[in-house]
Amino acid sequence: MPRLTRDRLTWLTYAQLGLWGFFLYGFGPVVPLLRDEQGTSAAVAGLHSTGIAVGALAGGALFAPLARRLGRGRAIWIGLAGVAAGVAALGLVRALPATITAVAVIATFGMLVISGVSVVLTDRHGAGAPAALTEANAVCAGAGILAPLVIGASVDAGWGWRPAMAVEVGLIALVALAAVTFRVRLPRPAPAAAAPGGPPTAPAPGSSASGSLAPGSAAPGSLASGSSAPGSLASGSAASGSGALASSAPGDVASVAGAHGAGRRLPAAYWIAWVLMAVTGSIEVCLSLWTADVLRSHAGMAAGGASAAVAAIVCGMFLGRVVGGRFALRYRPVPLLLAALGVSLAGFALFWIASVGWLAVTGLVVLGLGNALHYPLAISIALAVAGPAADRAAGYASYSMGVGFGIAPVALGWVADGVGPHLAFLLLPAFIAAAALLAARLGRALRPAGEPAPTTPATTNA
Repeated sequence: MPRLTRDRLTWLTYAQLGLWGFFLYGFGPVVPLLRDEQGTSAAVAGLHSTGIAVGALAGGALFAPLARRLGRGRAIWIGLAGVAAGVAALGLVRALPATITAVAVIATFGMLVISGVSVVLTDRHGAGAPAALTEANAVCAGAGILAPLVIGASVDAGWGWRPAMAVEVGLIALVALAAVTFRVRLPRPAPAAAAPGGPPTAPAPGSSASGSLAPGSAAPGSLASGSSAPGSLASGSAASGSGALASSAPGDVASVAGAHGAGRRLPAAYWIAWVLMAVTGSIEVCLSLWTADVLRSHAGMAAGGASAAVAAIVCGMFLGRVVGGRFALRYRPVPLLLAALGVSLAGFALFWIASVGWLAVTGLVVLGLGNALHYPLAISIALAVAGPAADRAAGYASYSMGVGFGIAPVALGWVADGVGPHLAFLLLPAFIAAAALLAARLGRALRPAGEPAPTTPATTNA
């Protein structure tokens, strides 16, 4: 069973993803409040998710060239600085076009954070990457628990949502200060391969190709100071080709990475995982943006309480990711993902039939437990099979989020304008069913030719 070693760099990347989670899960309860403030319909308010989608597409296009030019560490810090600027702008503007634009800016820079953290953890932890990504997303969800509670308390106190969202700027500054204070830096990168397709160059004496933190040494190319060698990571596996990643990929992912990683084209398994991320992203964003409306209209909750209750989903996701990180070290990703989708469906059923607040919130917790593993498992598979094209694959993964964020919430809002948010939420079981079919197809794509389907979940002994 692979081991997961959490060094200072790992904890820093966890915190960086958590900063994005504070905005993402905090903004969902804000959308109904913005709709009331701006006097728009549910479908029009859903255009804020289209703004997130546009930003996701832009951020996905920017990440790979930015990482090559400036380094992944600097790309992450640029992303966080842009998120802080966008949140500040969102708090100052009032008109619908301006708030949508501000959200698009935030999402653009947020995708740099998501992509950078994903490739750093994948490269650094190898076979433990699914667990590391699950834990990083647990921290993201943990921050997301706090955000709706802060917003709900601010609304109930009569201050509105803007002071609560401004907390994001302070948290980003605090994490940056901690990174500088504790000198959390990337080690010196391993030299790049001599030529495309050729054997990797051996690391220079004293360099840290393994990805450990160099005590007291790290060149100005660090996460704290903001730079690293173009296109490289601490462990340098991008330079060494697909073998490093393929040999440590979890379970049946290893064979696909080894077979396809060295080529220019991303394998079919990557694109199945890409569509899967778009579908599961649709589930998550619809819940984030419209759950508060259902709690108000069907479960009879007040606006402030409904906004705060969205934290129940994120609380379930936090718990699911804390526990799921252990499961991800033992079980293959696809069976674990199918099990998670089943839990999501059960939680949705409980939430949807509930006509009282406490029962609906209980359903949301169960729903969050299932949703917890959707994205971490899908992105870990996608990046593992991408081999040395991890930066490009991470950028493309942002496009899948853009598709999910841009289409599903607007469609749900349009249906909700006609039949109400409660009935419109029946779109979510369809998304869950589609995700299950894609996960099953992904499992077949990951199995080597001629290997029979496993009858029981197999443990990973990489």
